[in-house]
Amino acid sequence: MSVKIEKIEKNILKLEIEVEAKVFDQCLDKAFSKNRARFNIPGFRKGKAPRNLVERYYGEQVLYEDAINYACADAYDKAVEENDIHPVDRPEIDIVQIGSGEPLIFTATVTVKPEVELGEYKGLEIVKDPVVITEEDIDEELNRIVERNSKLVSVEDRPVASGDTVNIDYLGSVDGVPFKGGEAKGYNLVIGSGTFIPGFEEQLIGANLNDEVDVNVTFPEDYHSEELKGKAAVFKVKINEIKLKQLPEINDEFASDVSEFETLEEYKDDIRKKLTEQAQARADRKFEEELIKKAVDNAACDIPEVMVNHRLDDMMRQLDLQLRYQGMSLENYVQMMGTDISKIRSDYHDNALEDVKTQLVLEKIAEVENIIATPEEYDAELEQMAARYNQSVEEMKKHLRDDDIEYIKDSIERKKTVELLVENAKK
Repeated sequence: MSVKIEKIEKNILKLEIEVEAKVFDQCLDKAFSKNRARFNIPGFRKGKAPRNLVERYYGEQVLYEDAINYACADAYDKAVEENDIHPVDRPEIDIVQIGSGEPLIFTATVTVKPEVELGEYKGLEIVKDPVVITEEDIDEELNRIVERNSKLVSVEDRPVASGDTVNIDYLGSVDGVPFKGGEAKGYNLVIGSGTFIPGFEEQLIGANLNDEVDVNVTFPEDYHSEELKGKAAVFKVKINEIKLKQLPEINDEFASDVSEFETLEEYKDDIRKKLTEQAQARADRKFEEELIKKAVDNAACDIPEVMVNHRLDDMMRQLDLQLRYQGMSLENYVQMMGTDISKIRSDYHDNALEDVKTQLVLEKIAEVENIIATPEEYDAELEQMAARYNQSVEEMKKHLRDDDIEYIKDSIERKKTVELLVENAKK
C-alpha cells in the first residue's frame, strides 16, 4: 500500500491511497463469499457457481461495492495510523482506479484536528475570590432547613391568606368552552407562589373552605399556547382544603431533631463548616475556570466547523435527555418555546465553539507537558467508578468499550492539566 498526502485547505487533507492488486483481489473474494447465495447461474444450483462464472455472467462490477468497502476501510485506517493523522469527521471517498488484476486507487478527503498555537499558560494571574461566611449566611441556611422541616396544618376557622397552601378543583373555559389542560382536581397551590396565571392566586384570598369561586383572568400575550394567548378566561374553583405552614422553633431541641448535635450552637458551627467547604469549592472551581479561559484566550486555533457541529449534536442530545427526565420531549419543548431546532443550535453555537477550543488547547498543553494517565491513576479512577455504581472493578471492566476507556483516560489527563495550570498560576 502506498499513500500520497495533499493539503487541500488548512484542516483538510486529501489522501491518495493505492491498494495492491492481490489485496484488492482478496477483497473481491470476500465480497463474492458474502453474496454468492444470491447469484443464480444456469447449470448450477443457486449460490454454487464459481466466482469466475459469476463475474462473466453478471460482470465483475457486481462485487465492487462490498469489495470497495472492505479494501477502503482497512487501507484508510492503516494510512491514518501510519501517518499520524487525526480525523475529526468521516472521509469522502472517491474511486480513481478499479479492476481485477490491478491496484485499487482511491482518494479520501478528510477534515483533521487543527494545529493549536499555545500562548501563555503558565504564570497566569487570576484573583481568587475570598471565602467569607457571615452570620447572615448561617441564618439563611438555618432558615432553609427550618422550611424543609415545616408542616402543613389544616385550618377551618379563617379564609385563605397569602402564603397558604390550598387544595383546589378547577375548570377553565374561554367563551364558555373548556380548553385542554384547563382542568384539575385535588391540586395543591401555594398562594403567592406565582405558579398560575397572573391574577389567579390573588382572587382566592378571602375565600372560605368549600367555597366555589369564579376567577377571571387574561392569558399573557407571550403565553406558550397559541390558542390561549391574550384570551380572557374564567376558572370555576372549589376550595377543598386550606393549609397553613407551621415552622418549628429554632432552639436546641430543633437542632437535636434534625442533626447529631445536642445544642443549637454546635449545629450552627457545623453549618458554618459546611458552608465554608462549599464556598471554598465554588471559589476553587471559579478560579480553575478563569485560568482555563485565560489559557484558551491566549491560544490560537482555526477550528473546523464540523467539530463545532459535532459538539452541537452532543449538546442537543444532552438537552433532549434532560427534558425527558422532566417528562418532556425536545419536540414539545421547541413548540412550547415558539422556536425551532436550528434556532437553538444557533444560540448554542458560540458555547460549542468555546468548548471545542478549550478541549483542543488543554489537549495541546497535555501533549507539550507530557501529561498522561498512568495505569495506577486509571485503576484508581475505575475503583471510584465501581464504588459509585456498586459494582466490582472486574464487573465494570466487562462493560467498558474502547471509547469508554479513552474517555476515562482523557478525563484524568484533563484534570492533571488543570492542576498544572493551578500550580503554575501567580499566587
